[in-house]
Amino acid sequence: MSGPRYAQFCALARAAEIVGERWTLLAIRELLLGPKRFTDLSARLSGVSPTVLTARLNALIESGVVRRTVSPQFNVQTYELTESGRDLQPAIRELIRWGGRFLFPMHPDDAFEPDWVLLGLDAVTRRTPTPARRIVLRVRHKAQSASFLVQGGPGGTSIEKSEGPGGATIEARFDTFLRIISTALPLDRAIADRLASVEGSMRIARSLPRLFDLSDRRVSSPTPAPSSP
Repeated sequence: MSGPRYAQFCALARAAEIVGERWTLLAIRELLLGPKRFTDLSARLSGVSPTVLTARLNALIESGVVRRTVSPQFNVQTYELTESGRDLQPAIRELIRWGGRFLFPMHPDDAFEPDWVLLGLDAVTRRTPTPARRIVLRVRHKAQSASFLVQGGPGGTSIEKSEGPGGATIEARFDTFLRIISTALPLDRAIADRLASVEGSMRIARSLPRLFDLSDRRVSSPTPAPSSP
């Protein structure tokens, strides 16, 4: 394996040698959301140089975490996680949970992709039985938006990128959703302050925090957001 070594017989040191370089975990985040072309990764990892990104991807390929493949739909080369790479998802989930306490405030130069919400919310879904609900979350950010279907049931809460259908659809910014599911901001208050809107059943929409465990954990409270980005 090329790259820096800690020269320690320790599994954590080995893991850090593979994923500890700058940009590596963020490249893995992008590939957890699906295969990407080099240009896709470069665009979404704003600030990384092509030389550094190439080096990080080559190191992950050498370690058996990532592989190159050809998209049958577009006949272009893409990068995707191997089985070993997908096995990183529980560790990524826990890092997201831990990192949430340092998330706010959002800085003016922070990039944001609405589909990052999929991994962010998956990290705080309940893994124990939850109410049988289907709620669509429509996350908006400036001119962008993405929709996610949250489902509760005996196996806990699941989330997928989908328009539904659901018993209720809630539209808001991501920081507003975090305040709602952490119970720091009641949904009715968010609606009254024009931070969120609801289509469908209000009863189902109000049950959203019960599908997550964010309210059970000590997290930093986001600064109240204005009504428009």
